[in-house]
Amino acid sequence: MARIDTLLIANRGEIARRIIRTGRQLGLTTVAVYSDIDADAPHVREADLAMRLGPAPARDSYLNMEAVLAAARDSGADAIHPGYGFLSENAAFAEACADAGLIFVGPAPDSIRLMGDKAAARQRMADSGVPVLPGFDQEDADDATLKAEAERVGLPLLIKAVAGGGGKGMRAVQHAAEFDEALAAARREARNAFGDDRVLLERYLPSARHVEVQVFADQHGNTVHLFERDCSVQRRHQKIIEEAPAPGLSEQQRHDLGQAAVRAARAIDYRGAGTVEFLFSPEGEFFFMEMNTRLQVEHPVTELITGEDLVAWQLAVAEGRPLPKAQQELQVHGAAMEVRLYAENPYQQFLPSSGPLTHLRWPSEVRVDAGVEAGDIVSDYYDPMLAKLIAHGDDRDQARRRLVRALDQLALSGPHHNGAFLRRVLCDPAFADADLDTRLLEHRPHLLQAEPEDPALLAVAAAALLAGTPPDSGDDPWTALNAWRPLGRRRTLVPLRVDEHPLTVVLDDDRASVADHTAPWTLHRHDDRFDLHWGEHRLSGHALFSFDDRRLTVFVHGQNYQIETHPARESERAGGAGDFRAPMSGTIVTCHVAAGDPVDAGAAVITLEAMKMEHTLRASAPGTVRDFLVKAGDSVSEGTLLVDFETEEE
Repeated sequence: MARIDTLLIANRGEIARRIIRTGRQLGLTTVAVYSDIDADAPHVREADLAMRLGPAPARDSYLNMEAVLAAARDSGADAIHPGYGFLSENAAFAEACADAGLIFVGPAPDSIRLMGDKAAARQRMADSGVPVLPGFDQEDADDATLKAEAERVGLPLLIKAVAGGGGKGMRAVQHAAEFDEALAAARREARNAFGDDRVLLERYLPSARHVEVQVFADQHGNTVHLFERDCSVQRRHQKIIEEAPAPGLSEQQRHDLGQAAVRAARAIDYRGAGTVEFLFSPEGEFFFMEMNTRLQVEHPVTELITGEDLVAWQLAVAEGRPLPKAQQELQVHGAAMEVRLYAENPYQQFLPSSGPLTHLRWPSEVRVDAGVEAGDIVSDYYDPMLAKLIAHGDDRDQARRRLVRALDQLALSGPHHNGAFLRRVLCDPAFADADLDTRLLEHRPHLLQAEPEDPALLAVAAAALLAGTPPDSGDDPWTALNAWRPLGRRRTLVPLRVDEHPLTVVLDDDRASVADHTAPWTLHRHDDRFDLHWGEHRLSGHALFSFDDRRLTVFVHGQNYQIETHPARESERAGGAGDFRAPMSGTIVTCHVAAGDPVDAGAAVITLEAMKMEHTLRASAPGTVRDFLVKAGDSVSEGTLLVDFETEEE
């Protein structure tokens, strides 16, 4: 039996950190690898050792087999865990590890090679009794043969790259006239992506779910499944929301899926973790799609419903030990759901986004598998996934609601990200009712349209937060915010710019006005969280104030909004004779008149500054300033009497 003491993780980001976490729990020495741009990345900081691979481009670093093997040799590693992506499904790399005397934490090279060839995999599954879609998978067929076979298979059909994955080299054909162009495009994309332009044909299911089964096998003849996941919600054929177990299946369907997946693994003498992916039709039929010979991005939902550590299982199998549990010992507990948080713009065809993470706070009530932390820079060189947020619940709806709450707690600014988009999908009635298929976003195009918060509502929240902030409170004004308790009535004018919208909020003690709308308001806060009620509107979120650039960032429903403040604004005050009390903590700026001076109603008497904004107190009625109880430069607290003022007798 082999033994692993030192484990090199040939990957980066969240999966590298995930593997390091289990490695530490098992008492292993963990070795990170990095490109030049990742030299200070979180996975590098967390590992016991770190080895440089090369420049930032993946081909010169994470895909450089020689560099990875050299790092393993120089660090004294016994084994290499490839994670997912990069070299994880590279049969040549698995062979090179064996040749170097290293344990490859994954299946045998022959299994990787067979399942990496979609045509060969399809043929093997059909021979083993695993259901496959009607299609054509003959090797090296020319275009004329493929066109003839397309007529036999029937429309609609799918052209798929034999060496494909991730939606590359895949085209759906709805009409015969589209076939030639679609075939040329699929071949071209497959050749560019995989260096292999072979394709196969399959009947296309216009309405189907993506349901997959987690399998595990060891070298002692044991093969089990750890139940199924639904990964139907996708963009550009790539998953964005995954859940386990798959909703709406009968117990018989679950059993049949699990048995088919186990049969598929046994058909190729599989070892380690694998995922057998199926298309599940509305009629309840399922068909083999492909097998991923590695740990999946979405493995956490399986971990949460089973209570098992799948990385620990991988390492046990790699050492030659039996599977930790038999099939009858595995049970489902509740439901789990995961969203993939990407640095991308959902409203511009999901184009990747990059740049520094200027502010980042992860939600605290769900599992977060993150590849980045605050201050890190999201680069253009690698996949833009930032993190996975995973929630568990007693049932699907509880897990979904917890995930919605987690996205409400997310505070992320810098690159564009899909947090608000994910939240909208989770809250959409079709998703909430588990009305799922792989074209959900096509059926629900409104989900791809931005729905920003009302600028006026954001402005009221910002004004209410800003108006009570005292001076000299550093970078965290929220710990010192004071509620308003004026003795008289006050109007505070707060000019703001909400994104590109210039707005002025007028705050009275109990009413707020902006953009010709006036309504009662209340604000409750705890630390940086706030809950605003303005008439019939409600806004909950959290906020961060930057004193350097006079900017407030408000985080609401997974989205951030930049609100610019302005200096030297006035508060106007009207009320009775005792109104010259500090409406908030601040510093006296100036006294506009002298002791003994008579003043008219509305005349400026004294100004104080709070949070770099000036607030001028005016006479509410004609009268005389008998004395000033403070002077310029004095710091005062809320409620302090500032002026001894005597009104004229009527």
